[in-house]
Amino acid sequence: MAGFSYKDGVLCAEEVALSELAERHGTPAFVYSRASIEANWRAYATALAGRKALICYAVKANSNIAALNLLARLGSGFDIVSGGELERVLAAAGEPGKIVFSGVGKRRDELRQALRAGIKCFNIESETELSRLDAIAREEGAVAPVSARVNPDIDPDTHPYIATGLRENKFGIEFERALEVCRRADSLEGLRLAGIGCHIGSQVASVEPYAAALKKLLALAVELEAAGVSIEHIDLGGGLGISYQGEPAPAVEALAAVAKLAPERYEIILEPGRSIIGNAGVLLTQVECLKTNQGKHFAVVDAAMNDLLRPALYQAWHEIAPVVQGGAAPERLYDVVGPVCESGDFLGLQRRLALREGDVLAVFCAGAYGFSMSSNYNSRPRAVELMVDGGHDYTIRARESTAQLMAGEALLPEQPPAPGAG
Repeated sequence: MAGFSYKDGVLCAEEVALSELAERHGTPAFVYSRASIEANWRAYATALAGRKALICYAVKANSNIAALNLLARLGSGFDIVSGGELERVLAAAGEPGKIVFSGVGKRRDELRQALRAGIKCFNIESETELSRLDAIAREEGAVAPVSARVNPDIDPDTHPYIATGLRENKFGIEFERALEVCRRADSLEGLRLAGIGCHIGSQVASVEPYAAALKKLLALAVELEAAGVSIEHIDLGGGLGISYQGEPAPAVEALAAVAKLAPERYEIILEPGRSIIGNAGVLLTQVECLKTNQGKHFAVVDAAMNDLLRPALYQAWHEIAPVVQGGAAPERLYDVVGPVCESGDFLGLQRRLALREGDVLAVFCAGAYGFSMSSNYNSRPRAVELMVDGGHDYTIRARESTAQLMAGEALLPEQPPAPGAG
């Protein structure tokens, strides 16, 4: 992982030893490399140089406002899926005119909120949403820029939970109805059809599905032009995969080359998330105890499925390694498991490790869909988030306390009020 390397046997984030961070801040802890985040974003900017293009970071991958602010400083746009994510981007100094709003279930208040903010585009995913936004825009005396997100029925060959462009998925407008829906959008008083787009899935391992999806989008663009409907941009979505287990990952340049096949009159929009921040973060966790059940070895750590859900939810594989190399412990096959009361609570199964109780481990490629999917299951406060910049580290989200978890709760009165009282 770029930004993380062993120096004299100690794993470091840039110039800071992770053992030192674990000692000062405790575990579990998410640690991110600023240099890696910025380098990953710049790879897209470089690959798309010479074309009118907008890189809209997918906020759902990691929504910490420090990370969003770093990307905003670089000139990034943002792909949001909720009103809460919109507020985060604005708090991080993101430009409203570089925000696209995706998602199948946008509420009326969220549509109004984004319209008033002046975002670049609404990625429309149903005819209901089309009518709803048209009515809201007319109430506001505004015209909402929209893009029809179509479902191209393209198999991205990824985990079924993160495939989004197949016919059976909930996302997007049925491709066979896309022309009719676009023409309707173009005719509505409160809307302006700005583009068309799609999103085929996440952790996509090759660019061929993108090429197939673009071919369908370009065919739709030709039909729109023949019908007298013009568009400004084509949005190819995000979802480019990264290497978790040493497997080859598609290059940003390869995806950019596919996107550039669109005629130059169209602005290109891409929505990368994981490929910008996934390999820029690790999860630190400490071994609480080592135990053996009927010859099976377990390393029980203080991080759990509530901190990193991907292994339990997707059977995802993350490399796990000691922060400090060496030691006299015997090497064994361990299931690395957490303290949550679920048999599905694991970070990694059958990992060959030499461990002692108290060792700190790093779970790699945890920058995307780590903290953003974390929860308070078992009343566990969420982890601290740290950003390393060269030889300096910064707390970008303090560790939660149990008191904070209960802050919005209340006890019932000892006796219900008398009828008519109050």
